Amino acid sequence: MCGIVGYVGKQKAAAIILEGLKRLEYRGYDSAGVCVLQAGKLDVAKKAGRVEVLVKEAARHKFTGTSGIGHTRWATHGGVTDANAHPHVSSDGKLALIHNGVIENYAGMKKFLAGKGYTFKSETDTEALCNLIAYHYAKEPAPKNGGSRFLESVRKALRHVEGTYGIAVLCADCPDEIVAARKASPLVLGVGDQEYILASDAAAIVSRTQNVVYLKDGELVHITPRAFAISTLDQADVSPVVDTITWKVGDADLNGYAHFMEKEIFEQPQALENTMRGRFAEDGSTAQFGGLNLSAAEFRQIDRLLFCACGSAWHACLVAEHLVESFARVPVEVDYASEFRYRNVPLDRNTLCWVISQSGETIDTLAALREAKRKGHRVLAINNVVGSTIAREADGGVYQHVGPEIGVASTKAFTSQLLLGAMIALYIARMRDMSFSDGVQYVQSLKGAPDLVRTVLKQAPKIRKIAKKYAKHADFLFLGRLSLFPVALEGALKLKEISYIHAEGYPTAEMKHGPIALVSEQCPSVFLVPKGDVFNKIVSSMQEIKARKGPIIAVVTAGSEIPPGVADEVIPIPDCHPAVLPIVATIPVQLLSYYIALERGCDVDKPRNLAKSVTVE
Repeated sequence: MCGIVGYVGKQKAAAIILEGLKRLEYRGYDSAGVCVLQAGKLDVAKKAGRVEVLVKEAARHKFTGTSGIGHTRWATHGGVTDANAHPHVSSDGKLALIHNGVIENYAGMKKFLAGKGYTFKSETDTEALCNLIAYHYAKEPAPKNGGSRFLESVRKALRHVEGTYGIAVLCADCPDEIVAARKASPLVLGVGDQEYILASDAAAIVSRTQNVVYLKDGELVHITPRAFAISTLDQADVSPVVDTITWKVGDADLNGYAHFMEKEIFEQPQALENTMRGRFAEDGSTAQFGGLNLSAAEFRQIDRLLFCACGSAWHACLVAEHLVESFARVPVEVDYASEFRYRNVPLDRNTLCWVISQSGETIDTLAALREAKRKGHRVLAINNVVGSTIAREADGGVYQHVGPEIGVASTKAFTSQLLLGAMIALYIARMRDMSFSDGVQYVQSLKGAPDLVRTVLKQAPKIRKIAKKYAKHADFLFLGRLSLFPVALEGALKLKEISYIHAEGYPTAEMKHGPIALVSEQCPSVFLVPKGDVFNKIVSSMQEIKARKGPIIAVVTAGSEIPPGVADEVIPIPDCHPAVLPIVATIPVQLLSYYIALERGCDVDKPRNLAKSVTVE
């Protein structure tokens, strides 16, 4: 969850690190800190609060050193205080450490180290690891073969760690050196011109270089101004693979928008086009994917699909379930990734597993992937970040290609996942019993989705007025049926995430089985109302709400006639193919949530208690 930045090179480290932390603040913004090695000493500045608070504190230190580490925190162990902010310095003053993850056996470490005379200033698990490295450093003999005492002390300490970590360490005795390591928490090394930048996310690197090395679990990297070397906990050397980041630093800028969430909502037409590009067959009747690593014959042997994800991606899985079962006639189960590995789910041999994660680093989703593979199942992934852990460990998969998503509340990544779910449904259906003409119609409908989204986005001013009217309410219900029930869940989640309003998503017909007790003049209901078989039943549910004086905001497909007086507000959306409908219906609830949060004065891009990528369990 936290943001990590390290720098070794010829430039002043602090300015580069602070710029990187600003770009990573969406990963954690409880507190921030920086440590620069200068004049043989570890100089630390850290403060509770946002990176902008740290910038002011750092200015007083007049940092000049050319190697350093920085961190922006999402609290796990210990409250949000200056003392608990990273970097942490060992009690002997020799080592400074930043950390993303959870050290599960830190209490035992602290007890052992306290007995050896080490002291602690914070409540964090991280400080225990820092002192453990210092303990091994003090014991480590001078190397006889040109090795690094610093590196070996980190390696020895990590062999005792239970839990997860992405760490970067400075040593007062080793100018211009950083040792870093990872286990289930991402680290990327940027290879620049006579400089190296370490980060937990490529967003902190692209302003300096687009050449990167993705560290794998159990790997350490020793960085100096001249070179870097990767090895394992078992001291085996690793040959690095240098990849290229395909997006530019400008892609992660606001570009005139007030917030990243606003920018990413309005980027969705282009994001959908990027997701589709090159992924339809020449005859225009089906989807095609280059990285699934499964033949058509193998796909035809699949008789069940399992989708695993968390948060918004889980909602996308629910939509995929509906579309795959409707069009491909293959049974689908959707599970929370966080529950999957603990439930001992019985899976038959012909089950294909899918995991979805925008970042490709979601710890629960990664654990689900590993559990499914451990039991012998093929696992495919949908994710957005090239080179991510899930992308590397899956048997195959599909990249979203929507560019960096900085807003904590997912928008363009979510609709891209909906689109890919629809394309997977088409891909499997055409291998089974969907006709050529139905496939062509389906493809044309998907290709038209970006323009339909553009049409809905033009209603932003109208939706902003509706948001202004309802922003004062403390409770909302979001209601939808069939493939729009997950969109209702997503709408409720968005409102909760960025405006802190209590909101619930339900299947519309379930409303009268309990949630109707919440209905009052102070609890608006957002109905998703497509035309078709369930239209009249949804209108009946709306009338039940209206009879109890509940305000109603209706998102209605064109051509549907809602009786006068039933809906207080109507947001029309284009009538479209069932595979496209969830995408189009998502846009109004995104805009509604965004504008309500603005009306309430909330920090849209940095909602309280949340961070973008959940890399701790």
